[in-house]
Amino acid sequence: MSLPEIVSRETWLGKRLELLAQEEAAAKQREQLNEERRNLPMVEITKAYTFEGPNGPLSLRDLFEGRRQLIVYNFMFDPEWEKGCRFCSYLVDNVGNLAHLHARDTTFAVVSRAPLTKIEPFKSRMGWTFPWYSSFGSDFNYDFHATLDETVAPISYMYRDKATLEQEGLPFFTSGEQGATSVFLRESDCVFHTYSSFGFGNELLHGIDMYLDLTPLGRQYTDDVIKHHDKYESQAPVASCCHAEKEA
Repeated sequence: MSLPEIVSRETWLGKRLELLAQEEAAAKQREQLNEERRNLPMVEITKAYTFEGPNGPLSLRDLFEGRRQLIVYNFMFDPEWEKGCRFCSYLVDNVGNLAHLHARDTTFAVVSRAPLTKIEPFKSRMGWTFPWYSSFGSDFNYDFHATLDETVAPISYMYRDKATLEQEGLPFFTSGEQGATSVFLRESDCVFHTYSSFGFGNELLHGIDMYLDLTPLGRQYTDDVIKHHDKYESQAPVASCCHAEKEA
């Protein structure tokens, strides 16, 4: 990867001001998009779902923990697997202190089809403290398109059917466990589904990528760059080109 051009401070400032105008326009467009998202109509959830937590079974309403809003991330963890998906692990590693959400009457929870006997040891290994429930035996994952199985329901992911996904070169999004984020609102005894995002739509939750987007080297994605955070090997810092020239 080539590095940026080296220029004078005056030239850099001119280019930075050009980029600033684009950033401000994008921020305005993003806020308009957020407003549209907030104004989406909602659908009442009338189906009963049962989840398993450390203290026993819970309903979807229980997952709110008494708050008005609920954000659920469907973490890819098949009942047959011994550990959770590394990409989902990368996403939830970005979850900060939940007190900030709780102060805004919002609960965050993770849901997987794996049983608690597998979820709990993996959660402990990774050092996570957010609530994580098993949806095994429930239709929740299937109804919210986080588990794709044609024998249960027609394939639909990222609001595309199977034929469209295959046409777009996305066959890996047509079966098995998938990442998904869904938002729910509680009004009295009623629960409403307001929003869901899938696949690439969950990029907004990758805070680490947002930091890397500020840097010249960017996200540096390769096939194996994303690991469970306890599997990274320490790397010695790479000397810069300027240091290398001096040492030579």
